[in-house]
This record gives sequence, C-alpha cells and structure tokens, in this order.
Amino acid sequence: MQKFTKLTAVAAPLPVINVDTDAIIPKQFLKTIKRTGLGKHLFHELRYDEEGRDVADFVLNKPAYRKAQILVAGDNFGCGSSREHAPWALLDFGIRCVISTSFADIFYNNCFQNGILPIKVSPDDLDKLMDDANRGANATITVDLENQEIRGPDGGVVKFELDPFRKRCLLEGLDNIGLTLQNETAIGDYEAKAAAARPWA
Repeated sequence: MQKFTKLTAVAAPLPVINVDTDAIIPKQFLKTIKRTGLGKHLFHELRYDEEGRDVADFVLNKPAYRKAQILVAGDNFGCGSSREHAPWALLDFGIRCVISTSFADIFYNNCFQNGILPIKVSPDDLDKLMDDANRGANATITVDLENQEIRGPDGGVVKFELDPFRKRCLLEGLDNIGLTLQNETAIGDYEAKAAAARPWA
C-alpha cells in the first residue's frame, strides 16, 4: 500500500450530503475484483449523461479539477452499502484524501486499508475548506499527516484528530496484510514448530 505522508494537491468541492457508495461507484461496475480500472466510473451517474458524454457542470469534469487528489465533501460521505469498490474507484481516479464532517463507518475503515486518508473536521472548518476548494485552479491545499494539519492557499491552518494506530499505518503504508507480514518470521517459526509437534496434522 502506498504511504501517505504529505500531499499538496488541488482540492475539488463536492458540497453534497449523504453521498452513498452507489453514487461513488454504481452497482453495475462491481463485477471486478481488481482494484484498478474503476476510476473512469467514479461518480458515473453524475459525471456522464445517458450517451456517456461528460456532464460539463460536474466538478470532476471541469478542467481545474480533472486531476484533483483531494475531495472536500458534505456530511456523511460514503454511506450506503459496504462495497470496498468505493475507495478503489476514488484511489484509481487519483483521490488520496477525502475531507468531511462525518463518514459511514465501513467506508471510513476501508479508506485506511487502501491508502486513502479520510479526515473529519468541524462544520466551520469544512466551510473554510469548501471555500478554498471552490477556487478552481488555485484550490491547492496541503495535507500534512505527520503534523495532522491542513494548510489552505492563503496560509490558514486546520488541525485534525486521528487515531494514532491508523496514522502510523498510513505513514508506513501498512494495510492488514502488511501488518501481518511484519511478523512473518515469528509466524514461520510457529508453523515450523507446530508441524514438527503434530506431523499428522
């Protein structure tokens, strides 16, 4: 998993509450178990019309935000079903950080397992960051995980809280598999001893 340390990037505003996982990646694209290739379908029903053409007014179709890596979203982002394809689609598009006042629990947990930093901020701070994100090509903000702060284009700073264990995992690029592999030697020793003690097993 890719490490997350510090990210300076364009932030796209999505001031919509209760964006569910079906809006993030519609059900017809859940047939794959690959983590790649889903970015083109991110927010499919919002990004494209019935003929598959770009909807010009959708934020990620605007020239200033086509390469956005940060999403500033409304309350309760990622609600709905538990599909892990939602963070896969965000990551494949290029989104490494989502900022909101609140997230659905399963989506929130899935983000950390895929190298995406979901940040919870107060409603007032979200308003400030949404204003920053509305600046188009000038909507560049810096997310500093080590210091747990977000710096806006005018130098304003928003601090955020994060569980220390989750922070460490992102800084070191560790998902659950990576954490387990840190104990690979101990696991191998145990398996060898178990096989010797119970050769019939």
